[in-house]
Amino acid sequence: MARKVSHGGAGGRGSGTGSAGGRGVNPRNMHTKVKTARGRKLSSTLWLQRQLNDPYVQKARAEGYASRAAYKLIEMNDRYNILKPGYRVVDLGAAPGGWCQVAAREVGSSIDDIRVVGIDYLDMDPVPGATIIKKDFLDDDAPDMLREALGGHPIDLVMSDMAAPTIGHRKTDHMRTMALVEVAFDFALEVVKPGGHFLTKTFQGGTEQALLDLMKKNFKSIHHVKPPASRDGSVELYLLALDRKS
Repeated sequence: MARKVSHGGAGGRGSGTGSAGGRGVNPRNMHTKVKTARGRKLSSTLWLQRQLNDPYVQKARAEGYASRAAYKLIEMNDRYNILKPGYRVVDLGAAPGGWCQVAAREVGSSIDDIRVVGIDYLDMDPVPGATIIKKDFLDDDAPDMLREALGGHPIDLVMSDMAAPTIGHRKTDHMRTMALVEVAFDFALEVVKPGGHFLTKTFQGGTEQALLDLMKKNFKSIHHVKPPASRDGSVELYLLALDRKS
């Protein structure tokens, strides 16, 4: 089943200074060491320690985001300008809602003029300016529900942070996530208007050539992007297809 890495939640960017890749994140490591509690696995302890010492996590909490992942979209938008006022956006695998919040703010979506719709089978809090559909995107009727939520209008950006549950076998994990990339891209081909864009998570390890060829056939430029907010040790990578051809 399609699962999604958490995004950021509601809240503004704040007024921090710094480069587009940092948005005021303080790189100084105020290291906190976590002891392994009874009943807690070592892997869980290491994850908790990493969270407590991650400046993006600290900044996300201070600015009201549900997770650090919101900054990935902010950084990619700062670089490629994929979220413009008036755009209509679909977020595949939207929980817990940070990408929807960023998109709603950037495109000017509001309760009176909904321009952002997200879908996820996980529960999530309401996102101001966005319509959220609780449903698995892989369900047969999900694409039609997304179209209807935006009034049948052509879409300017389809973005997906979906990833299959990992099992620790890199090749298998990569293949499972690539299957979701292909499904998301098929949907994008159906709904993205000329000049629109497609953004999706993938894993390092190579995108299938047939998929890249299809992207190049339908979009003017293709970019592999690793935003600064993506952890150095993570194998995640984002694939961005810009400017849908007529």
